[in-house]
Amino acid sequence: MTLTITPSENAILTTFRQRLTDENPLRVAEKVFVKDVAENSSAVKIVQIPMPKIAKLINIMRGVAADAEKTVRFRSIGTVRHVGNGVATLSGLPDVQLEELVTFPNGVLGMVLNLDRAHVDVILLGPDEGIRGGDIVYPTGRRLRVPVGLQYLGRVINPLGQPMDEKEPLAPTELRLIEKIAPGIVERTPVNEPLYTGTKVIDALIPLGRGQRELILGDRQTGKTTLALDAILSQQGNDVKCIYVSIAQKKTSVLSAIKTLEDGNVTGQTTVIVASPDDPPALRYIAPYCGVTMAEYFLDQGMDVLIVYDDLTKHADSYRELSLLLRRPPGREAYPGDIFYLHSRLLERACRLHLDFGGGSITALPIVATQKGNISGYIPTNLISITDGQIVLDADLFNKGMKPAVDIGRSVSRVGGSAQVQAMKKVVGQMKLELSQFEEVRRFARFGTEVNQTTQRQIDRGTRLQQMMTQPPHRPVPMQDQVILFYAVTHGYLDDIHPEEMQSFSDHILAYIAREQPQFNDQLMIRKELTDEMQVELDGFLETVLNQWKTQAYKYE
Repeated sequence: MTLTITPSENAILTTFRQRLTDENPLRVAEKVFVKDVAENSSAVKIVQIPMPKIAKLINIMRGVAADAEKTVRFRSIGTVRHVGNGVATLSGLPDVQLEELVTFPNGVLGMVLNLDRAHVDVILLGPDEGIRGGDIVYPTGRRLRVPVGLQYLGRVINPLGQPMDEKEPLAPTELRLIEKIAPGIVERTPVNEPLYTGTKVIDALIPLGRGQRELILGDRQTGKTTLALDAILSQQGNDVKCIYVSIAQKKTSVLSAIKTLEDGNVTGQTTVIVASPDDPPALRYIAPYCGVTMAEYFLDQGMDVLIVYDDLTKHADSYRELSLLLRRPPGREAYPGDIFYLHSRLLERACRLHLDFGGGSITALPIVATQKGNISGYIPTNLISITDGQIVLDADLFNKGMKPAVDIGRSVSRVGGSAQVQAMKKVVGQMKLELSQFEEVRRFARFGTEVNQTTQRQIDRGTRLQQMMTQPPHRPVPMQDQVILFYAVTHGYLDDIHPEEMQSFSDHILAYIAREQPQFNDQLMIRKELTDEMQVELDGFLETVLNQWKTQAYKYE
């Protein structure tokens, strides 16, 4: 039998030759076909094939055809119905899941937040320029992850982990989901190690422990961010990693905060995450979750982390904006019904782990703004019930020059007292009660009522205590210096000092001990307790400084 092979059939046979293996019997039959056939030849080649080989070849090809499998792949797609204000509504995507990422034609990612029978609502993680109705959207099958790693310390990034400081690109250690279930009870351990903020009134009266969640709330321009930044500055030289999350803050305020951290030499252990007011609301919504995800990476390495959320009022407002655009039913103050869950699942991730699970900790300092000192608003009360205490800043105290303007009567730390060192506990004693009573007595005496000598002494002592608690911004005071100052005021060494000279006299005490007796500070910092021998030694130092102050024989620089 004579078989005619054309050049196109020759190309088909060449393809078969490339795909078949030596073990395939068709390989042998194929050699009969292509024998003496020149590649890329336009001439018709004639090959003589015996009939038995042709019958065998046909049987082999029938067997191969019967065993062949066809694979059909289906991919769901979506179509943009309308887009605007950082939210897009899509039709299609029948298999998409909640919080799954989808890709738009301009390369912007979106995260699914609403699932409906007829449509899907997506929040955009980038600008909506270039997205139009009718555009095709593809699901990715994955959820949002952010890069984490030690190399993010000292950098300014956006909520997606992209650098904003014009430094070298970052290579993440790994990618982590921004949503995670908080550690369980078995994995946690009680808070028993202090975290010093460098603010005297907080470390003495409202102490914090590593793994605690302490809310900072107050009206606008009362020093909330200053307290949080001072807490970060106070970690200079220790092993605590810091994360500052700025949510919809003015860019001038963010630049000022970064400058403060640079001046305090803590940028090397701090990551700054910035979600600007002009960013899409989705980025402002995910910013704190990206921050705590990065903190959890350090937690898993057994490290201690301090994270500041500045502030959760704007975070709640961003989520309310998204929810209303997604047509979710509004509740109290137009916030959606799950606004409590929004913050609880964030703050519950702050904890202190048991040594069996690494022993690390995440201490959270969320900030929330109030209106005219009203702490009974919806968002403040939600956060008060979630956190382990609150630091309330009073606008009246701030306007009177009492900075930090901490309202002692309404501020509380529910767990930090158990982490306070013995030296601090010993010198503080009933100081918080004395200050609270002083406020009541001073209000009573303000009406012109004559007071007895005992009450007047109480007022004078309270005034000196209050002056002792004041300090300038961004000048954190170490623990050992605080113990010395509180010992001096509680043991009467400042009773003869005029209230206006309290700050100056305090600086002189610390300067004298640091210059003349530096070993005392070192001993106090290491032992973290004030023994009887150390008290006798400290009494001698204070009497010397007081005598020199009274005689003006000691000139302080």
